[in-house]
Amino acid sequence: MFSVLLSLVALAASPLASAQVASQAYEWQNVKIGGGGGFIPGIVFNPSEQGLAYARADIGGVYRLNSNNDTWTPLLDWVDNADWHLWGCDAVATDPINTNNVYLASGMYTNSFDPNNGAILISNDQGDTWTQSPLPFKVGGNMPGRGMGERLAVDPNDNSILFFGARSGNGLWKSTNSASTWTQVTSFPSVGTYAPDPSDPTGYESDLIGIAWVTFDSTSGTKGTATPRIFVGVANNPGQESIFVTENGGSTWTAVAGQNTSFIPHKGVLSPAESTLYVSYSNGAGPYDGTLGSVMKFNIATSTWTDITPVSGSNLYFGFGGLSVDLQVPGTVMVGALNSPDGQIFRSTDSGETWVDIWNWIEYPTLEKSYTYSDTLAPWLGPDSVDITLGFLQTGWMIEALVIDPFDSNHFLYGTGATIYGSHDLTNWDTEGTFLLESLADGVEETAVQSLLAPPSASGPILLSAVGDIEGFIHVSLTSPPAQEFMTPEWTTTADLDYAGNEPTNMVRIGADSGSALQQVAVSTNSGVDWNTDFGAGGKVAYSANADTVLWSSSTNGVLVSQFTNAFVAVPSLPSGSIIASDKRNDDLFYAASGNSFYLSTNIGKSFTAISTLGGSTAPVKIVVHPNVTGNYMLLSSLGLFHSTNNGTTFTAISGITEAWAIALGAPQTAGAYPSVFAAAEISGVVGYFRSDNEGTSWVQIDDVNHRFAAINSNPLTADLNVWGRVFIGTNGRGIFYGVPAGSTPPPVSASSTSKTSTISSTTSKTSTISSTASKTSTISISSTISSTSTITATTTSASSTSTSGLAGAFGQCGGTGWTGATACVSGFTCVVQNPFFSQCVQS
Repeated sequence: MFSVLLSLVALAASPLASAQVASQAYEWQNVKIGGGGGFIPGIVFNPSEQGLAYARADIGGVYRLNSNNDTWTPLLDWVDNADWHLWGCDAVATDPINTNNVYLASGMYTNSFDPNNGAILISNDQGDTWTQSPLPFKVGGNMPGRGMGERLAVDPNDNSILFFGARSGNGLWKSTNSASTWTQVTSFPSVGTYAPDPSDPTGYESDLIGIAWVTFDSTSGTKGTATPRIFVGVANNPGQESIFVTENGGSTWTAVAGQNTSFIPHKGVLSPAESTLYVSYSNGAGPYDGTLGSVMKFNIATSTWTDITPVSGSNLYFGFGGLSVDLQVPGTVMVGALNSPDGQIFRSTDSGETWVDIWNWIEYPTLEKSYTYSDTLAPWLGPDSVDITLGFLQTGWMIEALVIDPFDSNHFLYGTGATIYGSHDLTNWDTEGTFLLESLADGVEETAVQSLLAPPSASGPILLSAVGDIEGFIHVSLTSPPAQEFMTPEWTTTADLDYAGNEPTNMVRIGADSGSALQQVAVSTNSGVDWNTDFGAGGKVAYSANADTVLWSSSTNGVLVSQFTNAFVAVPSLPSGSIIASDKRNDDLFYAASGNSFYLSTNIGKSFTAISTLGGSTAPVKIVVHPNVTGNYMLLSSLGLFHSTNNGTTFTAISGITEAWAIALGAPQTAGAYPSVFAAAEISGVVGYFRSDNEGTSWVQIDDVNHRFAAINSNPLTADLNVWGRVFIGTNGRGIFYGVPAGSTPPPVSASSTSKTSTISSTTSKTSTISSTASKTSTISISSTISSTSTITATTTSASSTSTSGLAGAFGQCGGTGWTGATACVSGFTCVVQNPFFSQCVQS
C-alpha cells in the first residue's frame, strides 16, 4: 500500500481579489410547506382597520395577513447576515389611530448566543419598509417566555406614545416620539424576578423574563391626550405581586390589590365594554413548561377580582396562555391551555361564568370534539379524521397566541408549535356545537432547515429537506405543500441527507427524537417514500455510489461505517467530526477532511489515509463532489474554496473568496460544461449568494435587497442538477427558498414535468471533465513521498467500469498503480490520469 504524504504548501496563501462582482436578478419564492412549521407566539389584530393582522414567529420574523384569501406576507426577508438577530420578534404593536404604523421589538437572544442589542423596528406602511430604533440592551424573541405579551403597545389615544417591557432586569421603557427614542420609566416598581432555571450556566434559562405585557385602558382617556390608566404584567416569583397599574400615564404605579400571586401573568386583555381586564396565568414562563395556572378577571370599576379558571382538580394539569375577548359580543372570552400535550381551548359567552371546551372525554377512550377539521393547506399536519375515539386531536400545543377578529365574531386565529389554526364559523360552536377548525398558515414558512438534497434523478422528487422539529419532506412540487412528513421512522428532527450517485433513488437520512441520545439512520430505495432503519449516532452522512455503504460522522461518537445494512463499526483512521463525502461514480471512494488534513478511502470507507495537509486551514466545512466525474470535487475550508480534479493530488484556489459558508453544484449552463457553482460567501468584499458558470473564474451575485436570508453561516445550500440556475437556500426560520434567473424560461415546479432532463445514470447526459486550471489564480503545489511496501488500489464496482468489449467503460477506471483491468476506453472517452493510483475514462 502506498503511504502518501501530500503537502499543500500554497493553500494558506490568500487568493487574489477579483474585480467587483456583477449581479444578476433572480426570482425568489418559498418552497411551499404551507403549515408554518414553527412556533407562533403572537398574533395581533388592529382594532381599527378590518382585516389587518400580524403574526410573529420566534425565529422567522413577522407576517401580515391578507384577509381576502387567508394568506400571509413575510415582512422581514430583507434582513441580512449582519442583522440576522432581527428575525427574532418578542412583540408586535399595531397603531389603532394610524393603522399604517406597526412596531416590532426585535432581537433573538439575551444571552451569549447573540452578541447584538435589540431594536424597535418602525414601519409607516404596514411593514413594507422599516427603520430601526436601536435599544441599549438585548431583546429575546427566541428566549423562554416569548409567548407572553404583547410587551410593546401603542397608546390608543395618543399614538406618539409607546411603552415597551424589557427583559433581563432592564425594566419598563417609554417613547413619546413614535418609537424614535426611548427612556426608562424609573418609577416602575418591578423589573421581574422570575427565571426558569437560575442555575443555567448558558444564561438561556437563567435570564430574567422581565416585563410580560402592557395593556392600555382606552376608556380611561380621551383622543389626543395620553391614556392615564395602563396595566403592566411582570414575571415575578411566586408570592410577589406581578400586575401594576398607573392612573397618570406612567408617572406613578401601584400593585393591583387582591391579585393572584401564585402564578405568572401571561396575557392581560381588556374588554372595554365590560370595563374588565382578563388575565391568564401559568406557573412557568412557557412555551414548554406550565403544569398549573388560572384565569382571572378584574372589574376595573369595582376593583374586584374573580377566579374564572375553566377547569380544576385533576383536569388542571397545564397553565394558561392565549387569551382573547370578542369586541363585537362583550362577555365572550376564549383562553388556551399553554402546554397541554393535546391542545385545549375554552370558550365562554357569559364572562367566564361557564365554559365549553374544544374537546372532552365522554368515557375513555371516547372523545367529544367541538370541531371538524381541515388541513387542506398543509396536509402533512395530521389526519382529517373527525371520529370521537382516542387519537390525534389536531388542535396543536403551546397555545400562547389566540385572538378573535375585532370585526368578525366568526373569525379567530391561534398559534401552535407548528402552524396557525383558526376558523371562519366560530359562532357555530355556540349554536350548533361544532365549527370548522382549519390550518390557516398559508405563506408562513418558519422552518429551521438543517440540510437540503436535490437528487439528480429525473423521475424522482425535485427536493428533499431535513427540517428541525418536523423531520423533513419529499418535495415533488415546489408550489404545493407536501402530503406528509418523513415516515417510518418518524423523528423530531432530521439532520442530514445524501443520495447514491449511481443509484440516485437510493437515499439515506439521519436524525433523532427530541431529547433522545439515540440517533438513527434510515435508508430508502424509492426517493424517500419508504425507509428502513438502523441505529447508531451521528451528525453527517454519506452514501456510496452504488447504495451499499453508509458512512456516518459525528463529533461525539466518531466515524462509523456500515455495508450492506450490517452493524455500524468504527473507522479509527478518521477523527471524530470529520466532514465526509462519497464519490458519486466510484463506489469504493469516500473523501474526508478534518483539521488541516484531507483523507481518502479506496475501500468503501473502511479505512482512510491522510493524503494532503491543508496548509493553514484548520476548519474544513464541506466537500461537494462532481455528480458525474470521479475524483473531482470542491473543498470549502476556513481559507476559502478549493478545487481538485485528481482525488486531492492537487488543489486550486478559487480566487476572490475571502470566506465561504456553503457551496453547491448545479446543472451547467451549457451541455458538457462543468456544473454551475453556487456559494454563500464573501467575494470581493461582498457577503451574499453567488453563482459561477465557469468553475469560479467569475461570479454573479444572485441575492438582492429584498432577499438576504439572514444568518448566512447557518443556511444549507443545494442546486438543481437538472435545471440550470435553480438553487435552493434553507434558512434558520424562514423555510426554504428557491431562485431562478429572472426572465428565464420558467423551470418545472413539479417532478412530474416532462421537461426535466434525463437521469444521471444516462451516459449521454454526463458532463466532460473540467477544463484546464490555467484560468485560476493560484495552484496548490504538492510534494509526495511514496513507499513501495504496500499499494492502494481504487478499483470501481460500477457497472460502467468495463465494457463487454474489454475496454474500460464510460467514466470507469482505466489505470493507476495496482490496476490490472482495461487501460483503453470505449469510443468517445479517453483514459486520463487523475493521480498516481487512479486514471479515468472521460469524454474526449
